[in-house]
Amino acid sequence: MTLNIVCTSKPVDGLLYYSYEYCTYLNSLGIDAKLVVVCHRRFSKETYINAITNKYVHYQNVIFNDFTPQSDDITLIMGRSMMTLSWQDFDRYSTSQQATLRQVFSGRVISVYSENHVEGYPKAVAFYTPTQIVDLCDTEVYPNGVGDHFEKTIYFEIYKPHVDNLQVRYLFQGTNDKYYATAEKLIGQFPNYGILTYNEKYVNINNKNIFAPVENLLGIFDTYVYAKETFDPAPRIVQECKFFGKGLIYLRDKSIQDGGSVYWQRDIKSLDVQPIIRAMKTMT
Repeated sequence: MTLNIVCTSKPVDGLLYYSYEYCTYLNSLGIDAKLVVVCHRRFSKETYINAITNKYVHYQNVIFNDFTPQSDDITLIMGRSMMTLSWQDFDRYSTSQQATLRQVFSGRVISVYSENHVEGYPKAVAFYTPTQIVDLCDTEVYPNGVGDHFEKTIYFEIYKPHVDNLQVRYLFQGTNDKYYATAEKLIGQFPNYGILTYNEKYVNINNKNIFAPVENLLGIFDTYVYAKETFDPAPRIVQECKFFGKGLIYLRDKSIQDGGSVYWQRDIKSLDVQPIIRAMKTMT
């Protein structure tokens, strides 16, 4: 039996990194785990490989696009959006990618709870018809969620050391249209800023944009400005700044209680995979 951690997100998305880190950690415990990446239509396999090799000291146990699980394998998704987004864009995948998605999501699935797509996720489940789903949930982030308590934690031990090469003093995140709009409202207050983003239609080319994926990201800025107004389920960069001693500015309505506020207050922790192991045992 193999645990296949399936990722359908864009490269440099936090869920790709969490997926790789948990795959590595589970392997270190003797558990057979693989990362199965079904590439987003706008990004090549090589882009994902670069994202991983730029960040970590190794690259291993990664499979792309064309994959057939064994009958007793279990699928793990680090967020429900991994299943939902693949269903929404199913017709845009290649034939081999579609076959992979149908196979990994039609069996036994461990699903980490999230509320990104409240209406879409049940439709994705109905589309793929998994034989069994066991939920895990960060109950501090999602007090109304379902599943055994589980916190996504960064595996800093496999990070490459970043090299200080300061290009901007203040970094904003604009990896979707809502995040970008918030950053645009505030950048006038912060000279020498950069906005981390993708090359999308919502991007203002007159701003100082830093297009992802970025090699040595943690080395090019001094202070991260956390300003997202919308729900943010897992702001990894907050934890990264804490771990590496980067500056942090919290420019957010403090009455907003969601993943952002939880991660802002949460200390650095070691990985705890016992909820995953317990979920696997209930399936076997």
